[in-house]
Amino acid sequence: MDAILVLNSGSSSMKFSLFEIEDEHTSKQLACGLLEGIGTEPYFKAVNAEGKLLVEKSWGKASVGTHQEREHLVSYIDEWLENFLGEKTLRAVGHRVVHGGAKYIQPTIITDEVLLELERLTPFVPLHQPGSLAPIYTLRKKRKDLLQIACFDTSFHHTMPDVAKRLAIPRRYFDSDIRRYGFHGLSYQYIADQLKHISPKLAKGRVVVAHLGNGASLCAIKEGIGIETTMSFTALDGLVMGTRCGRIDPGVLLYMMREQNLNADQISDLLYRQSGLLGVSGISNDMRELRQFQRENNDSLPAKEALDLFSYRIVCEIGSLVAALGGLDGIVFTAGIGENDAELRERVCHSLAWLGIELDVAANNSGKPEVISTKNSQIEVRVIRTNEEQVMLKEIIGVINGVVAQPVLN
Repeated sequence: MDAILVLNSGSSSMKFSLFEIEDEHTSKQLACGLLEGIGTEPYFKAVNAEGKLLVEKSWGKASVGTHQEREHLVSYIDEWLENFLGEKTLRAVGHRVVHGGAKYIQPTIITDEVLLELERLTPFVPLHQPGSLAPIYTLRKKRKDLLQIACFDTSFHHTMPDVAKRLAIPRRYFDSDIRRYGFHGLSYQYIADQLKHISPKLAKGRVVVAHLGNGASLCAIKEGIGIETTMSFTALDGLVMGTRCGRIDPGVLLYMMREQNLNADQISDLLYRQSGLLGVSGISNDMRELRQFQRENNDSLPAKEALDLFSYRIVCEIGSLVAALGGLDGIVFTAGIGENDAELRERVCHSLAWLGIELDVAANNSGKPEVISTKNSQIEVRVIRTNEEQVMLKEIIGVINGVVAQPVLN
């Protein structure tokens, strides 16, 4: 039996899912796991398909550089997987790569040339791309003949019209790939695919998908095709996020540079790591912690202001996407906050009641919500648990079976 490994690597964590491929159409999950605390206190845990603990290991405080540490940790996971697989053969590993640029709009076999192209994109997403590429380098050292495939978070948005991709700066920048890309594409692809099965009518209509987690964005999908999104050239734009600012007047950054003498690195750290829910509240970037703090501290004003801004910007941006779609048939909430925070969903839906949304409060608070709009609602509102790994698995199998043609580098 062949197996496929799916890796989703971030700046400080890495998730994996391991699948057994029974034939070209059938697969089953063997195990999944999480490595977190990279650069601080690494911790690894894996469970089988039934949720039974397979391994748990912690390394204490990191004592080596992040690059060396990550290589050591990926090597450990690779060795554990090899023992776990036994006689099964690891056929391929697929990587979630945050940025594919203008060139890569489909899953791609990783070669030396492809890696050089992806490295060239690192300045576009300096905090994300290195985490995506690091395990690729490690596995290339350890398993030189292993097929590695990149699945891009930007791919879904390549269907946006030209007008949605352009920034109003001199056109030479667009010609140099400085444009709006969008992210969370693997999640949006999963939602678009799911709607075809669970709500075919909605799948053929106009939908706004809200991917709300520590990183958050919205996507306007028309007849299954992405036409607009809130993230842009980087994953900073759009909504308020856990520690990221979202949409901001560029004049603020010029002011910081000129009047406060902040350099590029300082501004980057402020926008990526000190802003968002954390920056506004001064308490936490975690929605659950903020709600708990607010309950325990008599409606703490800083926590309330952060939560208010988070939902306000979602409502405003949904309005913008409705305009781009020319109307609205449905909203889908997904990702950690979107799937689990009933209070946020209620607030957003009530603020958008003018669109014809009528919330089923009982369904929304049920703990396992699916459809949370009433039968009389003019807009269908759903909650769908996203699964980027399933999209990646499908893409990887497509490459292996030759269904997905590989791009030729210029």
